Amino acid sequence: MGILFTRMFSSVFGNKEARILVLGLDNAGKTTILYRLQMGEVVSTIPSGQTSIRPYWRCYFPNTQAVIYVVDSSDTDRIGVAKEEFHAILEEEELKGAVVLIFANKQDLPGALDDAAVTEALELHKIKSRQWAIFKTCAVKGEGLFEGLDWLSNTLKSGSG
Repeated sequence: MGILFTRMFSSVFGNKEARILVLGLDNAGKTTILYRLQMGEVVSTIPSGQTSIRPYWRCYFPNTQAVIYVVDSSDTDRIGVAKEEFHAILEEEELKGAVVLIFANKQDLPGALDDAAVTEALELHKIKSRQWAIFKTCAVKGEGLFEGLDWLSNTLKSGSG
């Protein structure tokens, strides 16, 4: 998937190389986002990101310039877990310089929290030492994804982070 990832973002990021890590709880929409961006379609997937796999996330932390954290905005029961995992990621030494893009995904579902509510639930106001942004997205429709990636591209190109 790394090769696909590189090709996918070359149109957004140009020739600048960046290591971007996509993380989030299981069923948040990470794989759907990647398929939507790469192939313009949605495929059925098996959730990955469950508790047993999360300790292995740190294997991918070295040399990462940006983290895309995907949140299922409709899963209000697990927003607290999403916050805990998110802040644990931010505390990792190897990610201290990484820019953070949050996708408040599944905006099309009933009861989904809007970006302001996700911002509050994730306590994004506590992030003082890095650049971050949150975008409302709907991966199955492709809404909000490129706006978020444009922000990320411009932030990385400007050398901020």
